[in-house]
Amino acid sequence: MPLDHPDMILRPGRFSPGGVTEPRTHTPSGAMDRPVAFWLLAIAGMILVMVVLGGATRLTGSGLSIMEWAPLSGALPPLSEAEWQRLFALYRQIPQYALVNDGLSLAGFQHIFWLEWVHRLWGRLLGIAFVGPLAWFWWRGRITRRLGVRLAGLAVLGGLQGAVGWFMVASGFLPDSTSVSPGRLVAHLTLALLLYAAVLWTALGLWRPQPAALPGQRPTRRLALTTLVLVALTIIAGGFVAGLHAGLIYNTFPLMDGRLIPASYAALSPFAHNLTENVAAVQFDHRLLASLTALSALATAVVGLTRQGSGPVLAFAALAAAVLVQFSLGVATLLWVVPVELAVAHQATAALLLTPALVTVHALRGARG
Repeated sequence: MPLDHPDMILRPGRFSPGGVTEPRTHTPSGAMDRPVAFWLLAIAGMILVMVVLGGATRLTGSGLSIMEWAPLSGALPPLSEAEWQRLFALYRQIPQYALVNDGLSLAGFQHIFWLEWVHRLWGRLLGIAFVGPLAWFWWRGRITRRLGVRLAGLAVLGGLQGAVGWFMVASGFLPDSTSVSPGRLVAHLTLALLLYAAVLWTALGLWRPQPAALPGQRPTRRLALTTLVLVALTIIAGGFVAGLHAGLIYNTFPLMDGRLIPASYAALSPFAHNLTENVAAVQFDHRLLASLTALSALATAVVGLTRQGSGPVLAFAALAAAVLVQFSLGVATLLWVVPVELAVAHQATAALLLTPALVTVHALRGARG
């Protein structure tokens, strides 16, 4: 076996006559990969928690409460009255304080500060939970060369996500700005979900490296892929709804101001600006994509469960249940004018919906016929 074969296992500290790498020999691949898969599934769960915390900080206006980017020293909360006063003084310099929270007390500032601090602390813990076990698995020889390259890429993507997060927060410090830029918010959310999807897909590949041959399920796989794309597009559209606070108007369903398509859908010129800057168009696009996603997900589940041949029954059922819950939460959040609790649940379920969509596509990758 050549030294650059993808199944060569990196084993630092263990030497063979041919060098510092040894081929996989006696231990079955599944037994080698399951602990790594468990670890990556735990990382995926932590990313989901991070997404929920991020949604909560945005909805409560907490995201701009910390004006400093201090990856190391920021891990400690304020430990003295003087430090609290210093951070509060920094917050009083930004437009959000003057235009939204004028007169906010120190106790009120501490209330919004803690949520953002927990959000950033969780990001630090997530980085430690990824890098620490990665080093240990690599040292123990459980990481193949190919997997090592992929995991290194995920580590870089995670670091980029943190940088984009600060880039997003900094947009809220600009003059006359009381919240972050919608475009930067969507970039931050998209990277988070891309990282989640990549980690989950890698874990699933380690858990079941060989695809099951599923006769008669190729049409279902096409439907599942369509559903996955629609879920992703709907989440991105939801990011623009959140960034523009578009859920605070047109609080009826299915009509918008008595019309199926709002009269001001194409109010901006050039037309492309409507897709990201026009509140009416952004909300309509999110509604349309959510409806198409629900129909596609239910069709995937029904076709997958009724066609001849085996299939991922639990994944189909979870996909159908998740999309029904998510669609219901979306409508309820709109009709009740975006209460924080419902809005956070809606964002959390969006990430959860992405899970059975990914699992279904992964399970059907060997579909044929």
